[in-house]
Amino acid sequence: MAAESELNTGLLLFIPYRALENRVFAVLAEAGFDDFTPAQARVLQRVGPDGTRLTELAEQAQVTKQTAGFLVDQLEKAGYVRRLPDPKDGRARLVCLADRALAARSVAQDVVAEVEKEWEAHLGKRRMNQLREALTLLREITDPWAGDV
Repeated sequence: MAAESELNTGLLLFIPYRALENRVFAVLAEAGFDDFTPAQARVLQRVGPDGTRLTELAEQAQVTKQTAGFLVDQLEKAGYVRRLPDPKDGRARLVCLADRALAARSVAQDVVAEVEKEWEAHLGKRRMNQLREALTLLREITDPWAGDV
């Protein structure tokens, strides 16, 4: 194993993210939301408040349209999303969050807040603010959908 000073920045970003994700999934499972996968969650996180077209979900989740369709089918069967007609285009459909997804999101948000408090207690308020500021600035050049979510 490489010494900590040898870990690249991407890995240093990924390790705490994975720890956060694992905590969220553990608490969600305890709360009865144990029927979706991280891949499904990544698609679910990209569904906008007014719904999102499948093609946009696929692009934002960086998966094929077929993969996104499969994941959305599974989420629909589990009651996390609904497909509704797009009011702007009668031929298109929007993937919209269902009540079950909103309930799961509430649980997840509580866990994220708890983890962020732990991180702030460990890093200190100033460093935590600096971390958030730096990551927000980095998002400007790494997330082409920053304004969409």
